[in-house]
Amino acid sequence: MSLKDIQLQVDQWIKEFGVRYFNELTNMAQLTEEVGEVARIIARRYGEQSEKESDKNKDLGEELADVIFVVACLANQTGIDLEKAFQKKLDATTQRDNNRHINNKKLK
Repeated sequence: MSLKDIQLQVDQWIKEFGVRYFNELTNMAQLTEEVGEVARIIARRYGEQSEKESDKNKDLGEELADVIFVVACLANQTGIDLEKAFQKKLDATTQRDNNRHINNKKLK
């Protein structure tokens, strides 16, 4: 599934089931909440914090998908084509960092 497909599916879902998009500020708050849920799972499952019993059945993939959903909402409502924006970012990062990580002795 492409980013364009994701944006289209999210838009279709919003129109069919969501009534309307939340405003951009509400969606930004929602995105922050979803990223926090991802951080909690990773910190407790892979970091040094102990995982609470109630968190052990949380699905990291589902939480990451929540982040993608809200990002798609924000992109849709602000007129951003995520595929174009991502490709532009990847090209710029490749140009800037094409030797940076390869030559980093800390990564070897």
